[in-house]
Amino acid sequence: MGLLPASIGGIVVTHEHDDHLGGVFKFSRRFGTPVYLTHGTWRAALRSQLTKPDYLQTGRVHLVETDQPFELAGLQLHPFPVPHDAAEPVQLLLSESHFTVGLLTDCGSSTPYLVSMLQQADALVLESNHCPEKLMQSPYPPSLKRRVGGNYGHLSNDVACSILKALVPGRLKHAVAAHLSQNTNCPELVARLWGEVLHPQGVTFDIACQLQGIDWLDLKNAVQQAGKAA
Repeated sequence: MGLLPASIGGIVVTHEHDDHLGGVFKFSRRFGTPVYLTHGTWRAALRSQLTKPDYLQTGRVHLVETDQPFELAGLQLHPFPVPHDAAEPVQLLLSESHFTVGLLTDCGSSTPYLVSMLQQADALVLESNHCPEKLMQSPYPPSLKRRVGGNYGHLSNDVACSILKALVPGRLKHAVAAHLSQNTNCPELVARLWGEVLHPQGVTFDIACQLQGIDWLDLKNAVQQAGKAA
């Protein structure tokens, strides 16, 4: 993404699963980057031996509350709890100059509280992980199917669309579909389902698929253009 380690003001860890936390403390030790995570995620990292208790004394680890805003690199970050199979998982609102981006991935189901938080967002990165039918027909073992499709797993396309419906019409002007499974979803399906919800409301969206990901987006400009179009 064109970033140098020195340009990274901090790493915010939403939960302790290895694909999120595995390299964080090694990176922090090497480059001196501060790490922000909840108390529960810190304790889980200790249990998994991904770090050691004395690293807390370096001043690089910042323990945050699940519902208390904090500042980082000129942004106000407001974590909020979500249902996921982790110790103390959170997702985030990121705000700067009256502009707010919501982040919701790695979440198994919708709750009234997370919807109320996301209603503050001008733009949103939202998980649309799987199609329930494709998940059930996949070669995954039954235990993984139950985990992914359960209330503490990952958001299906249907639940993602229900969240989007709860947010429009409102502040939301642009969204990004994220965390799409390569095996149990496809960008074309997400594009159709999301389009049915968002296009009638004048909300634009992009899809960050597994292989290509997505480039940097000028979200303020995207929101302004969507507002003009509406």
